Amino acid sequence: MVLVDECCPPEDEHHTRGQMNWLFEPLAYQFMQRGLFASVIVGVLCAVMGTYVVLRGMAFLGDAMAHAILPGVAIAYLLQGNLLVGAGVAAVIVALSIGLFSREGTVKEDTAIGILFAAALSLGVALISSMQTYAVDLSHILFGNVLGVSSSDLWMIGGLSFVILITVSLFFKQFLVISFDPVLAATLRLPAELLRNLMLVLLALTVVVSLQTVGVSLAAAMLVTPAATAYLLTRRLLPMMLVSALIGALSSVIGLYLSYYLNIVSGSTIVLTATAFFLIAFLWKRTRSS
Repeated sequence: MVLVDECCPPEDEHHTRGQMNWLFEPLAYQFMQRGLFASVIVGVLCAVMGTYVVLRGMAFLGDAMAHAILPGVAIAYLLQGNLLVGAGVAAVIVALSIGLFSREGTVKEDTAIGILFAAALSLGVALISSMQTYAVDLSHILFGNVLGVSSSDLWMIGGLSFVILITVSLFFKQFLVISFDPVLAATLRLPAELLRNLMLVLLALTVVVSLQTVGVSLAAAMLVTPAATAYLLTRRLLPMMLVSALIGALSSVIGLYLSYYLNIVSGSTIVLTATAFFLIAFLWKRTRSS
């Protein structure tokens, strides 16, 4: 009979334990747990809302919204208020202003976006440049700080995301019609302007929710990249949303783990991971087409 030394586990068991340690080590820290939950929530939310951005050819809108919140952040900072509340107010004002200026084709939507983006960004930079301590206090707004997510932040991110996703599900058919068939929308007598403004507000709030994880600089990327990847794989809206949400969630998890082990900024790794998924889908699409 062969006896196995219990003090020396088999090599396979050592290997398995090593893999499990690599997987669970970051989760031993509460800030990593909160960061992971926040990243996944934001990844899914941005991916779902990003499908409308990509399909409507409004990629510039995400970038404009992300930078247009700077005045609100700066004013909230000067008043010693909540920065995210300031960002939310500014984002909603800009979203509604875009809807107002482009109503009934008075000004093209991309023109209105460009004007308001430049004005809001300039105002934000002017206000921030007047502050002596902005570099430290506002850097997490610009570049994100997912590992600094508090319990209250996580509840706010989860609550806002839930409201946005529920609203999208309730108005799914209406958003579909106004986005791709304006004639049918008129025939059905849908309140197209009201629905378009609602969509703009939801996009604005999505950008605000994503500030804590990826920051202003990268929020637009999380709106566009997962949705653009899903667009390469399917052309139907609901499957595209589901695939986009999966890609957004995976990018967030993988990016956060890479950030932990490589000791680099988490927002950047999340976006770069999403970009890697896009490149893989693009090459797969090209291979299938050839």
